[in-house]
Amino acid sequence: MKSAITELLGIQYPIFQGGMAWIAESTLAAAVSNAGGLGIIAGGSAPIDYLREQIRRCKSLTDKPFGVNIMLMSPNAEELAQLVIDEKVPVVTTGAGNPGKFMAAWKEAGVKVVPVVPSVALAVRMERAGADAVIAEGTESGGHIGENTTMCLVPQVVDAVNIPVIAAGGIADGRGVAASFMLGAQGVQVGTRFLAAEECQIHPTYKELVVKAKDTDSVVTGRYTGHPCRNVRTKFTKKLASGERDGSLTPDEFEQLTLGSLRKAVQDGNLEEGSFLCGAIAGMIKDVKPAKDIITEMFAQADKLLGK
Repeated sequence: MKSAITELLGIQYPIFQGGMAWIAESTLAAAVSNAGGLGIIAGGSAPIDYLREQIRRCKSLTDKPFGVNIMLMSPNAEELAQLVIDEKVPVVTTGAGNPGKFMAAWKEAGVKVVPVVPSVALAVRMERAGADAVIAEGTESGGHIGENTTMCLVPQVVDAVNIPVIAAGGIADGRGVAASFMLGAQGVQVGTRFLAAEECQIHPTYKELVVKAKDTDSVVTGRYTGHPCRNVRTKFTKKLASGERDGSLTPDEFEQLTLGSLRKAVQDGNLEEGSFLCGAIAGMIKDVKPAKDIITEMFAQADKLLGK
């Protein structure tokens, strides 16, 4: 499927794998890139030496384009911004802030920059700053979220900017891809569906939660801290939601409880203390399969629907 995104990045399918912290590493990123999409390694707050190793490992596993996601509020964001230049990473996606101060150096190095945006205003600012495209991410996404839905946000961003727009949030099959294109997007970013990829290195308990999730098993916690997050419903998230609702947990106590909770979910499958971040679309995911099969099936279905 050709689009402005496939032309811009030299990829076969206009699909990004989400830069999910602690989850999106070289094995998954390389599998998605080899399948024709854009695999992405999550920077998060990981040590620079570890991220350098992940980037180099990804290069050893694929000769296709891949990207790195930089969370701009991370304490090592400046180091990571330089690392992607040093390692000649072709694409950077950004979140949780404004990448403006890094833009000139990235552009000079030939890095394509694609920020994640939750609003029209930020999309316009990113275009002015020199972004090559933007990812309009709706509240249906897993992890840190904004409040606007994908259906509402994407067409408004498309109307407001002249660079390509990638839709994200609530996309798990070809119907979501087709709908995104009908809204004016030139590509999609998918996170939750890739949690159930064979190449995804998360704990088996995490994958099981995703595959067994129902449509009502998505819960948002942390709104009162200013950092709302979408998770799979577990005893831990029920405890957080209850404490937030009745005031038995102060924002500081909430933040202390959730510190390191994503790592506990990803690496340990810890149901008592882990935050299993996951999009609202998880109820549609019924099986674990290779990333290549996920992508080819998704776009075969989208192609058929768009052909109508």
